[in-house]
Amino acid sequence: MWRSLVLRGTACLLHVVPRGSQRLVQQRHQSSLCLRFLLHGHAHRLTAAPCLQHQRTDLLRGTYHLPHTVTRSLKSDAKSTVDFPLNPITVADIKQYLRSKEVPFHDGYSCLHAPSLFVEPSGEPGAVPTKDTYSLFIDKTTGQFLCKDTLAEGSWEDLQDCLEVMQKEGQAFLSSHVLLGYGETPEEQEERARELAEVHRFWSSSVPFSELADEEAQMVKSMFQITKITNATLKKFGVRFFKPTRSLVFPWFGGPSSALKGVKLLSAQTSATDPGAVEYTETTVPRSSSYHNLFGLPLVGRPDAEVVLTGSELDVLAVSQGAGLPAVALPRGNSRLPPSLLPYLEQFKRVTLWLGGDMRAWEASRIFSRKLGLRRCSLVRPGEDQPRPAQALALGKNLARVVKGAIPAVHKSIVSFRQLRDDVYGELANTEQVAGVKWSRFPELNRILKGHRKGELTVFTGPTGSGKTTFISEVALDLCMQGVNTLWGSFEINNVRLAKIMLTQFSMQRLEDNLERYDYWADQFEELPLYFMTFHGQQNIKTVLDTMQHAIYLYDINHVVIDNLQFMMGQENLSVDKFAVQDHIVGAFRKFATNSCCHVTLIIHPRKEEDDRELQTASIFGSAKASQEADNVLILQEKKLVTCPGRRSLQVSKNRFDGDVGIFPLDFLKASLTFSTPVKAKHKLRKVSKEEEEAAAAAAAGREEAVPPAKKAKAKAKPLKENTAKDPIAAATVAAAAASQRVEPDQSQAAGRRPALKRDG
Repeated sequence: MWRSLVLRGTACLLHVVPRGSQRLVQQRHQSSLCLRFLLHGHAHRLTAAPCLQHQRTDLLRGTYHLPHTVTRSLKSDAKSTVDFPLNPITVADIKQYLRSKEVPFHDGYSCLHAPSLFVEPSGEPGAVPTKDTYSLFIDKTTGQFLCKDTLAEGSWEDLQDCLEVMQKEGQAFLSSHVLLGYGETPEEQEERARELAEVHRFWSSSVPFSELADEEAQMVKSMFQITKITNATLKKFGVRFFKPTRSLVFPWFGGPSSALKGVKLLSAQTSATDPGAVEYTETTVPRSSSYHNLFGLPLVGRPDAEVVLTGSELDVLAVSQGAGLPAVALPRGNSRLPPSLLPYLEQFKRVTLWLGGDMRAWEASRIFSRKLGLRRCSLVRPGEDQPRPAQALALGKNLARVVKGAIPAVHKSIVSFRQLRDDVYGELANTEQVAGVKWSRFPELNRILKGHRKGELTVFTGPTGSGKTTFISEVALDLCMQGVNTLWGSFEINNVRLAKIMLTQFSMQRLEDNLERYDYWADQFEELPLYFMTFHGQQNIKTVLDTMQHAIYLYDINHVVIDNLQFMMGQENLSVDKFAVQDHIVGAFRKFATNSCCHVTLIIHPRKEEDDRELQTASIFGSAKASQEADNVLILQEKKLVTCPGRRSLQVSKNRFDGDVGIFPLDFLKASLTFSTPVKAKHKLRKVSKEEEEAAAAAAAGREEAVPPAKKAKAKAKPLKENTAKDPIAAATVAAAAASQRVEPDQSQAAGRRPALKRDG
């Protein structure tokens, strides 16, 4: 553990720790009875939850919100920095060290199993424990360990230190308290106690389904699309109903004593955009960074060798009832599989991943199967006949047959089109999802590129000082707000300045003038799955790639931004041609994007061009390999000799997905540091009045003095008024042009605009 403290200043990742997770699960139209139940929720007395009694008025008005703890991130929640050793450990090194210390171990799927160092050995002294009693799990990729008996965990360096201490002092075991390190501060203890008290208040205030009236229970089941789930299944998994927010409560029982450690609430609310639809949101207590629950795990027995891994708690209920198989749910759906949960899945010889019924769930299944071990994983291919488990149960599907027909995650070889046939059909039937995640702030980019896709390499260039970092940060922020796990590698500017830019773009206002709103927007910004590499200045390509691979394993990163390529060329051998070095780096990123199924955006400075010349694909610095290897080439064009709005534009000069290319203008709003796409007005013919015709003739003849000034102004203003009244697109263009000339927009309006957060998959 002392060695890890020394290495803490080395290459690492800085994470914006997510707070309580709230995301859109799904939306569907409900019957009038269910909508009336939602709109006129019953206000019940909360004798066991006094902290919620003061919100009874809001509840009656329909504006009740689940409480969130408004505090800073604490060390006890999740590490904000992830140590990355100078020499990454390999599984061969781990095995060799354990053999040298005479520690017995068993080779598992993703972990090594060994007897725990923190539990007093039972039986006769010197007796070798059996493999079934091994409770210490060591991650093969990172060396992180977890003791399931004591919940002691730490890094590979911590485990080495513990073994050295045991060998030096001749002890048979160590207390798990040696890994606590620094004690918790009073603030951290108070925060932990507050969260635990909040968990028990929610749990004690919720009602089992057996205590609900039959009509109310049926209404709740209809609202959450679980009409075929029996009360016996709900009781088996401990699911309750929280009346004030009309939420299902899923408990988290964990630890050796199976104590209540947290809850997840699935809430139903009427849609703000569609009054006839219902939106479902999730909230976890404690916050999502500390919520590591595999729902359904306490019901899995030790002899069970097969499990179904799902993306939601409702799917676990459906699989358990419909197929009679053990099932667990990931705590964050399809967005992430934390490595800390892998030890709890080691006992299963077969893991069937049924994460959903769309292409994004299919992509997540293939990525997660790499962590779990390809040889033991089977995947349920999404389709019309195989939707998500809860929907399949509602449609009367045979869930046991679907699980039995899951395909292996790995094939020995592809020999014919027959093995590719289903994959091709899946892409043809789900063209929108195959195109990738859509941008919400850049509709013109969606029109050309169709979306953001995994496994691609994007090369982005632009003139020096044109705003490349500012633009690409907003593009990445747009995707991150929709649940795309993003890793930033900014070698040109430090992370504090980059985070300041992204926070300003996120809040759409100048926070320097509204410091009282900083905590509010910072709390919302912390919810994003956003991470930063702590590199600055020139870096070696191997170190950067190792850090990226480390982040993908820990946080399931989907998008990596490298700013920029030139800062990784200074650490290479000076005797080698710089163009050859650049080709090597570009090829390494191309291979990484393909093998890791991760999108890489690489910023490259262009060659020096004349100020009056536009950049082209050939203007990218170096040889042609960068543009050849890239799937997408984006160029930020800037007319340096022009100062009016619209002097910047984005050109898509390469699109390997479907070949569409194009260019569209950008407007930069300095107050919010954002780029917006102006809407082009449609030019329409308008009948010219007789007075305007006479005024035009007088102006052409040089007799402007014959036209009264008032009449002239009226003639000029009248066409603009008619155009904007009859053509809303023209009105929007005029408003956008006027807004772009302002230095500071209305802060009160900007503060009220909060971008919606969504999760991928």
